[in-house]
Amino acid sequence: MFAALAATAVAGDALAFAEANPQAAPVAAPSPATVMGSKVFDWNSMVDKPTKTGSVRSVCSSPTATLENLEIHISTLNPGMMPHPPHKHPNEELIILRQGTVETLSNGEWIRVGPGSVVFNGSNQVHGFRNVGTEPAIYHVVNFKTAATPAGETVIVGG
Repeated sequence: MFAALAATAVAGDALAFAEANPQAAPVAAPSPATVMGSKVFDWNSMVDKPTKTGSVRSVCSSPTATLENLEIHISTLNPGMMPHPPHKHPNEELIILRQGTVETLSNGEWIRVGPGSVVFNGSNQVHGFRNVGTEPAIYHVVNFKTAATPAGETVIVGG
């Protein structure tokens, strides 16, 4: 399963994506011409953009048939680093750890996880991520926005 996810590049972290892609604007209501259908994302064709804490590979940010926006990226987080302070945002987020050892802030508790672990961050729930291992952590981030997603922005709550 994990190889299939890596092959399709299900990836990264929304703030890292925004930092690496400042030109990315909020997505307007989808039109039939802009809705993403089935697609394959080849790892070898993704550009690895350096960030202050590692790097990010942008996969997509697009409406789909059932989502107002699907944003996927793959982040590499250097040892000892956090991509950003703990925060919360209206969209739901799924993180799949491919490599490394990290701690994730979930329900007020820092929890240590390793490769293959899956983290779900609920809407407007405080969460964080930090590399506590000795090698770069590589993780895939999938952000979902639906008609049910509350309005609002990302709010930093720690730092």
